[in-house]
Amino acid sequence: MESTSIQNKLSSLFKWILICLLTGVLSGLASAIFLISLEWATAYRENNYWIIALLPIGGLLIGLLYYYYGKEVVKGNNLILEEYDNPKKIIPFKMAPLVLIGTVLTHLFGGSAGREGTAVQMGGAISDQFTLLFKLQPSERKTILIIGISAGFASIFGTPLAGAVFALEVLYFSKIRPNSILPSFAVAYIAYYTVELLQIKHTHYSIPFVSELTAINLFWIVTAGIAFGIAAMAFSRTTHFWGTLFSKYIQYPPLRPLVGGIVLAILIFSFQTTKFIGLGIPVIVDSFQNPSGNFDFLLKILFTGFTLGAGFKGGEVTPLFFVGATLGSALSGLIPLPVALLAGMGFVAVFSGATHTPIACSIMGMELFGIDCGIYISLACLVAYFCSGSVGIYHSQIVKGPKHLLYQKIRRKDLKDL
Repeated sequence: MESTSIQNKLSSLFKWILICLLTGVLSGLASAIFLISLEWATAYRENNYWIIALLPIGGLLIGLLYYYYGKEVVKGNNLILEEYDNPKKIIPFKMAPLVLIGTVLTHLFGGSAGREGTAVQMGGAISDQFTLLFKLQPSERKTILIIGISAGFASIFGTPLAGAVFALEVLYFSKIRPNSILPSFAVAYIAYYTVELLQIKHTHYSIPFVSELTAINLFWIVTAGIAFGIAAMAFSRTTHFWGTLFSKYIQYPPLRPLVGGIVLAILIFSFQTTKFIGLGIPVIVDSFQNPSGNFDFLLKILFTGFTLGAGFKGGEVTPLFFVGATLGSALSGLIPLPVALLAGMGFVAVFSGATHTPIACSIMGMELFGIDCGIYISLACLVAYFCSGSVGIYHSQIVKGPKHLLYQKIRRKDLKDL
């Protein structure tokens, strides 16, 4: 009897090692292909400015692609969150190629979007195929979805620790099975090293100087954190607003990105700059060295919210990095902290507020910028988390923990006052 129990445990261990290896390697390869494709699309667009005039056509292609072939996966990241909370059916594998193609087209023609959503969807779609292959139980499927998110996030940003924790935190820790924790970390590192072995380079950021932690500097951290939280709220609500507006007034989905593309193309040519489209990596890098324009973060919010709300594909996280870094950089004119430190704080804090993941974002900040700025980064993420409202970028995310309790109390107090 004891021998059978040991055999079952060894069999289960081997199964999960194999699943983690397959998911990590395949997700890492998918992210590598995606990163190479994005680099090509961005370079081609920057060298062929005229292609932005074709943004409406690109939008129509994306709309038609999803309308006729991808209705089951059009929810994107929200579908993964819904399947975790209320499992119904396996995520179709076609989510991976569809979102990859849709995102590359968005960037090629000049939309403002990110890449995290694409990587997470590819990771989730790849990992969920093993549910049937290995005949997993419903409880085990939750682990499958966690490792898909972890692999996608870790490989696209080059932050394995943050990727593993993000997958656990975004699905709210209270419903995470302890058995999911080790696979989440294992697959994050496998996916990360897969990309590294292929010599795909991630963008590096630097905070060369960290101020001494004093009482007055703590005050400035909290002040900046509040601003980052408000920016995160504005980003989330702007994206949801445009999505609702397009759905309400344009009934045929493929026409939404067509109309949105026309408006975006006119705006881009009017501004005569590509500063606020695509990923915006050069602007983010510059924000760590020079104070950004006072309205750069706001324009990125508007461009990205409109792009995604119209039905173009891509993630929200890199635009959130842009918003946070440029806002922090601009605040250096008012807050007596180093520009790079403020940009780094904003980089992760706005992300923290918009996704309700302060722990993962704090870890990400330390992975990217070093442990020396850990206290500044963590406090900024925590303040932004509490100040960003109860609605984040993911409709289907269930918000638990201290923030949930705080906003529940606020709502009850408001009702009582009425």
